[in-house]
Amino acid sequence: MRQPSLNLRFSTQDDLVTCRDLLCGGSRSFYAASLLLPRSVYEPATALYAFCRIADDEIDLADRPHDAVIALKQRLDAVYAGRPMQISADRALADVVVQFAIPRTLLDALIEGFAWDAEGRRYEDISSVYAYSARVAATVGAMMTLLMGVRDPNLLARACDLGVAMQLSNIARDVGEDAANGRLYLPREWLREEGLDPDAWLAAPGWSPALGRVVARLLAAAETLYARADQGISGLPLLCRAGIGAARHLYAEIGHEVERRGWDSVCQRAVVSPGRKARLLPRVLAAALPRAVVSLPPLAETQFLVEAVKAQPLPQAINGTMTHTQPAKIENRVVWVLDLFERMEKRDRLRSMERAAGYMNRVPPLTEIPRGAVSIN
Repeated sequence: MRQPSLNLRFSTQDDLVTCRDLLCGGSRSFYAASLLLPRSVYEPATALYAFCRIADDEIDLADRPHDAVIALKQRLDAVYAGRPMQISADRALADVVVQFAIPRTLLDALIEGFAWDAEGRRYEDISSVYAYSARVAATVGAMMTLLMGVRDPNLLARACDLGVAMQLSNIARDVGEDAANGRLYLPREWLREEGLDPDAWLAAPGWSPALGRVVARLLAAAETLYARADQGISGLPLLCRAGIGAARHLYAEIGHEVERRGWDSVCQRAVVSPGRKARLLPRVLAAALPRAVVSLPPLAETQFLVEAVKAQPLPQAINGTMTHTQPAKIENRVVWVLDLFERMEKRDRLRSMERAAGYMNRVPPLTEIPRGAVSIN
């Protein structure tokens, strides 16, 4: 049997298989991107994903989200005390946080972001949108960077920039879909500046040139952050750069597709065609080339994540030497993964439509989830 790259102190090989099943049956985009990462990163990332995904569903699908947040924090208490609950995702997470010294602040912030979704939080300005994105996306970027064995504050700040940028791309693409679910992530003050009343628009969402200007403004902010993130990708371990570069350029291309559709993400949903994905290949490969890493301060909204890592004692051991063999034809592998994103995107969209219609099955709270029993996005 292949030896796991994650040090198994609390979890078992079966626990990792359960986490992997949650990933393969759930977040298709995360699964596709992970195929470009070395196993020393992929395996702990899968364990991390399993807990985060279950946490998202337990809060989002709960009748009483506040109680779900309390229960999840109790699970984290047990994880960080070295006594994880008898749940595969919790046991695997306990191994990850010890081996890679994941500050609890990052996971608490992620759960807080999920709670903001459940409570229907309003986002008045771009700073508040950044603060939300810091929690639901930059936290993941920071944790993935730690799994790569990188703890440099500048590179962590760039990972956070990338997470926020990708979340802004998602927000711009999903304006109509989010509105159908009663959610609005565009800065409300930007809408008012364009003569749109946020509450009135949410009650009867529709596209207009004024709304298009707000979407364009948000994507311009995303492009600035993508450019900042580029300053850090080349500082990552060589075998990780193509995977992160693929995610970066694919999500940026979502914004470019929104632009090609006239900034209308209410009447239509931007989907990046396979041909355009294939044309991303040179940019993805260029991300792996060495370049000078420019030092930039973190966003004010993500600085607390960087500071939390700086304050965390170094891990007992980092199992991330990145000595695994790189595929001889990385170009072919990148093209295959970009195409997989397209197929998985169609599945994720169907799942989102089912959730909006109220057809999603509830995930059992605080119980073991058998292999293949749920499909989570």
